[in-house]
Amino acid sequence: MVGQGVLRECLLDPDVEAVLTVGRSATGQRHEKLREIVHADLFDLSPIEDRLAGYDACFFCLGVSSAGMSEADYRHLTYDLTLAAARTLAARNPAMTFVYVSGAGTDATGRSMWARVKGETEKALLALPFKAAFMFRPGGILPVHGERSRTRLYRIVYAIMGPLHPVWKALIPNAITTSERLGKAMLAVAKRGAPKPILETRDINAIA
Repeated sequence: MVGQGVLRECLLDPDVEAVLTVGRSATGQRHEKLREIVHADLFDLSPIEDRLAGYDACFFCLGVSSAGMSEADYRHLTYDLTLAAARTLAARNPAMTFVYVSGAGTDATGRSMWARVKGETEKALLALPFKAAFMFRPGGILPVHGERSRTRLYRIVYAIMGPLHPVWKALIPNAITTSERLGKAMLAVAKRGAPKPILETRDINAIA
């Protein structure tokens, strides 16, 4: 869902010359500045790495829910997958800005399994030789342009929360963002940077 929102903002932004998506399936979108690579094994980008050079930014939006998963499986699909892609990109694009979508509550020393794994992933990404790296930690994300989560439970929650967006915005403005604001903020830090590498919902909304 986050990737759909960010892709929309990239295609709309006149400063963006070209967009390359990499995933296990096609986006279903058509646009003159969009190119797509459908690649089955995202743990190994070596067969396509020559096609990944020359880009200014990577918006890494892949992620899974930790619900019902063992720590080993969640770590494999979170830490291992993200670092496999990031290391390949850092080697090919040292001038790249890498933006990772993490989550509110992330803490490498925390007791929660998902928060600890996400925190360790953030720490490893910040140590890679990118031009810059930013960790986005959004809380609630409301889809506003038809984006859909692949997780059924999340779709139900968004359907309930969506009509109440003005209420949530008034009551907890620093805990809620939208797919549009998230995409705009990611583009903004790719262009101009940010004063700190870890950005919470309050920061994301301010930058957007």
